[in-house]
Amino acid sequence: MSNRREILVFTFVILAIILRLLPHPPNFTPLTSLSLFGGVMFKNKWVGMSLPIVVMFTSDIVLGFYSISFWVYGSFILISFMGTMWKKMDLKNIVLSTLIFFIITNLGVWIMGYPLTVNGLIMCYTLALPFLLNSLLGDLFFGYLLKWTFKFFERKLMLGSSIG
Repeated sequence: MSNRREILVFTFVILAIILRLLPHPPNFTPLTSLSLFGGVMFKNKWVGMSLPIVVMFTSDIVLGFYSISFWVYGSFILISFMGTMWKKMDLKNIVLSTLIFFIITNLGVWIMGYPLTVNGLIMCYTLALPFLLNSLLGDLFFGYLLKWTFKFFERKLMLGSSIG
């Protein structure tokens, strides 16, 4: 990776950590978008998939780890992996990423804290619907912000279409 690329990616990671630590509406963070971005934009897929994990782990040191962390981290790894196959950040893939996060994390919430019945499953996902709206809005906002910011610097600094 060139120095300019490294600085840009480092800036994205630092901003994502700061945004996660600042007060924000529930689930309105850049993490899902950063996961997709890492999978789409990095030639080295391990580096791309590590971006959201680095942000989560670093901010969780401050915020605290929680019982659902496994499901959250796992969903971000899967979204990054899917990004390697989708190869673009567009409306469809951002929405699919939001749904992957919603389905996986709430499956974890159901398994860990609700009756393991069909009614418990329905109750868990129903109560999570307000979080889905925040997630979708945040993912669309941050997804396009990441995409457009990278494209701007790609043209301005001639970074190339994907990162080392």
